[in-house]
Amino acid sequence: MKVEVKSKKGLRTILSVIVDKKNIQTKMDERLKEIQKEVALKGFRPGKVPTQLVKKRFGQSVLGEVLEKSVNDSSQKTLDDRGLRPALQPSIEVTSFEEGKDLEFSLTVELMPEIDPIDFSAISLEKLVATPGDKEINEALEKLADQHKGSEPIKTKRATKIGDIVVIDFKGSVKGEPFDGGSAEGHQLELGSNQFIPGFEEQLVGKKAGSSIKVKVTFPEPYSQPTLAGQDAVFDTKLIEIREPSPIEINDEFAKLFGLDDLAALKDALKGQLEQELSQASRAQLKRKLLDILEEGKTFDVPKGMADQEYESICRAINQPPAEQAQEEAQEQNAPDASLSDEDKEEYWKIAERRVRLGLLLQEVGRLNNIEVTEEEVKGALFKEVSRYPGQEQQIMELYQKNPEAMASIRAPIFEDKIVDFITEMATVTEKTVSSEQLMSPPEEAVDQLSDKPKKKPVKKAKPKKKVAETKKDKK
Repeated sequence: MKVEVKSKKGLRTILSVIVDKKNIQTKMDERLKEIQKEVALKGFRPGKVPTQLVKKRFGQSVLGEVLEKSVNDSSQKTLDDRGLRPALQPSIEVTSFEEGKDLEFSLTVELMPEIDPIDFSAISLEKLVATPGDKEINEALEKLADQHKGSEPIKTKRATKIGDIVVIDFKGSVKGEPFDGGSAEGHQLELGSNQFIPGFEEQLVGKKAGSSIKVKVTFPEPYSQPTLAGQDAVFDTKLIEIREPSPIEINDEFAKLFGLDDLAALKDALKGQLEQELSQASRAQLKRKLLDILEEGKTFDVPKGMADQEYESICRAINQPPAEQAQEEAQEQNAPDASLSDEDKEEYWKIAERRVRLGLLLQEVGRLNNIEVTEEEVKGALFKEVSRYPGQEQQIMELYQKNPEAMASIRAPIFEDKIVDFITEMATVTEKTVSSEQLMSPPEEAVDQLSDKPKKKPVKKAKPKKKVAETKKDKK
C-alpha cells in the first residue's frame, strides 16, 4: 500500500492511497475458495464446483465485497499508521480501478485540532452562594397554599369568569367517534389555569351553571396520542357547578396534608428544597464562568465539518416552522439559514464555533485524564428522565434504547459535569455570599451546557389553526 499526501490545509488533509493489485487478487481468491466450499450447484457435489464456474457466477459480487473491505481496511490502517485522529467520518472517493489493476482512492479527513494542556491550578473562580431566608420560605409556603386552595359554591347566580372553578362533565369525539381519555365526570377545572390547552377553557367563560356547551378544538401536532394529532374534536360539555376559590389556612393541619407533623416541619422541608435549588443555581453559575474562561483561553481552529453541523442544528432549532408549513418551505429552500439575516448568520456561526471548541476542549480533558461515564450513571440519568413521563415510561425507555443519538444526549451532560468537577477541584474557588434573588436571576445572555443559547427568531406565519384542549396528563 502506498500513501501520499496530496494536500494539507489547516485541519483538512487529502491523502492518495494505492492498494496493490496483487493484494486485491489474493483477497478475491481467498473469498472465492470460501464460497467454493459452501456453494451447491446443480450437477455438482457440494464443494466440488469448478473454480472457474464459481468465479463466473460470483466474481462480480465478490469483487465488490473485496473492494469495499480493502478500502475500509486501508483507510483505517492509513489513519492508524500516521496517528491521525479524524474529527468526523473521513470522505472516501475511488479514483481508479479496473480488474487486474491497482485500486486507487482519495481519503479526505478533517483532523482533531492539537490542544495544548491547561494548568487548571492557575484558574481562579468566584462561586456565588446563597441561603434561603424567612422571606423565601414564606413565599414558597404561600405558593404551595395557593396550589392547594379549596373552593366553595358561588353565592350569587352569575356567569363564569376567569379564576372560577367549574365542575364539568364532558365527552370528546373525533369524527363522531369517542376516544380514550376524552371523557370525565365531575372534573374540576380552574378557568385561566391553563390546565387545558388554550381554547378549551375560554369557551367556558361567560356560561351559567346548567349550560351545555359544544367545545370545538383541534388537537395539536405533535400530540401524546399520535392518532389524535391534528384532528378536529368536539367535547359535549355540561357545566354542573360554578365555584370560587377559598383560601386555605396555613397551619399545622395544612402541613399534615403533606404527611408532616406540623407547620415547622413543613417549613424545614421547604427550606431544604430551596437550598437544593440554590445549590444547583450556584453550580450552574460557576460552570458558566469556567466555560467562559476555558473558551477565552483557547483559540485553536475547530473542524469546519463539526462547526457546519452545529450551525445547521442551531438554525433548524431557531427557525423550526410549524408542521403544516415545513413541507411547503422544504420545496422553496434547502439551506437552513435561508431566511436569516446576515447579522443572525454571523451570530449563530460564532455560537456554533464556541460550542464545538468547548466540546472538543472538554473531550480532550476527559481523554487525557481517563474520565469516563459508567453504565450505572447512564441508567440512573435515563430512569430519571423516563420518570418525567408517568404512564409512558416503557414507550420513552424504548425510544432512547433504539436511538443512539438520544442515548448520547443522556450521556453527554454526565460526562461534561464530571469534567467540570475535575477542573474545579484543582482550580482556586472562592465563595461570595449573595441574596437568593441575585443568585437565581438569569444572566444577561442565556447559555446552555456548552455555549450561548440564541434567541428564537420569528418565522413566516402559518395558516391560523383552531386552538385545542389538553389535560395535564396530555401536556406531560
